[in-house]
Amino acid sequence: MVKKTQELLDVLKGVAQPEDYIEKEEDNLVKMELHEYIQNLLKNKGISSGQLIKNSGLDRTYTYQILSGAKRPSRDKVLAICFTLKLSFDEIQNLLKATGYPILYARISRDSIIIFALQHSRTLTDTNELLFDFGYNLIQ
Repeated sequence: MVKKTQELLDVLKGVAQPEDYIEKEEDNLVKMELHEYIQNLLKNKGISSGQLIKNSGLDRTYTYQILSGAKRPSRDKVLAICFTLKLSFDEIQNLLKATGYPILYARISRDSIIIFALQHSRTLTDTNELLFDFGYNLIQ
């Protein structure tokens, strides 16, 4: 069973040495680099890198650099990839956590629009239209 972050924090508070935590919680820790995580998602979703490039609107060279691990994408580029892969809200939150970027947070207006779009199965284009209508930066 995967532990929630708060549960992991509680365990971490109670250990004497960091290696005790790492050893005990090994199955609950992220072990992949971002590019490996994204490649794994592509494989599991049956989407080629070409389809990712076409549907995300990301630059071809830049996308290949992300997939090879040569470039670290911004949070918005990660979100564009998430929309293209049609990830669930939980999958997106997990990917954002793995990147070290903040998860989508309903108290942040722009994030709340993105969450709404995800919950209503909106495309990246539809989501960007909503963001534009509310005066927020587009996901690019």
